[in-house]
Amino acid sequence: MKMKGLIIALVVIAVVVILVMRSYNKMKNAPAVADSELIEHLTAQNFAHKTKNGVVLVDFWADWCMPCKMMAPILNEVAAATDGTASIFKLNVDEQQQIAAQYGIRSIPTMILFKDGKEVERIIGVKPKDAVLASIRKVQ
Repeated sequence: MKMKGLIIALVVIAVVVILVMRSYNKMKNAPAVADSELIEHLTAQNFAHKTKNGVVLVDFWADWCMPCKMMAPILNEVAAATDGTASIFKLNVDEQQQIAAQYGIRSIPTMILFKDGKEVERIIGVKPKDAVLASIRKVQ
């Protein structure tokens, strides 16, 4: 009887592993979601200027980062929902390593919320739209 239960448990684990691997392969090969026209990409040359006034959310990301790909459509929705009351920017950490290092970015996606050029909050990892909007509203 114990052997039968063990076999069933192993079969269930094997099925779960197969399903997880299939999902992972689908996500890995998923095309990147295009950024909204409301989201601008930052560089070392324009970072200070673009973050110095108002409420600004900067998404630190990379092309190879799967959680970053998951965050892209959420940021598009956030940009549309802010109605211009906050600016949403993205910064590619591979292309702009000096800015990423300056802000101590250790994992991505990391989003930093600025108010008038000063960091007021960090959001690390994939978060739902409502959580990101709540953080933005807190500092407005």
